[in-house]
Amino acid sequence: MRALLFVLLTVVWVFGANGAKEKLKVNITKDIPYVDVDVWGVPIRIMRIQDTNHKLRNSYIRTSRPTPPFYIQRFQPIPGIETYGELETIKFIRDKLNNDEGLLIDARMPQWYRQGTIPGAMNVPFTMLAQKRYVDKVLSLFGAQKKNGKWDFSNALTILFFDNGPWCQQAVTAMKHLVALGYPKNKIKYYRGGMQYWQIVGLTVFNPVTHKEVKY
Repeated sequence: MRALLFVLLTVVWVFGANGAKEKLKVNITKDIPYVDVDVWGVPIRIMRIQDTNHKLRNSYIRTSRPTPPFYIQRFQPIPGIETYGELETIKFIRDKLNNDEGLLIDARMPQWYRQGTIPGAMNVPFTMLAQKRYVDKVLSLFGAQKKNGKWDFSNALTILFFDNGPWCQQAVTAMKHLVALGYPKNKIKYYRGGMQYWQIVGLTVFNPVTHKEVKY
């Protein structure tokens, strides 16, 4: 299976011993305390940081970056491609990744990815989709099939892209390249908040090098 080549992912809603969802000080929503994910055989719990005094200490505390290139993205930068928030992204992990029906793609350059990513994400840097030598490999990974020299997207997976955040261009660039290759817009999603918003609301970050949770 395609996802098993890169991500071994199983997602379940977690319940306590009495069948009720366990209570935490800081929940994702009223009804969702956390989600358990198995990434490359490593159990990772997607949850919010429980310390209500916690503050970011990394580069995502920055409010301003030089333009160009770091302009703020429109809410829907590409017409026809749906924009996701944190809850939609968590639901995507639960429903799509778990059923091998979608891929969560970190479109950032590898040096960013190696510092920490959303649990279950694989790294396909935005530059790969602009280089012909990688296109066949990437589109095949995404579930497209080449027939008589043309790409058939009938069985293509739903792809959810993200990058550093609303000020970052990498995911949008990747999506533009993918659309130009003929990938259906209804099978492309965009998590606009990216790593900055994911961390601002205190959600779990996974280090794909150490296979451990990142403390930030």
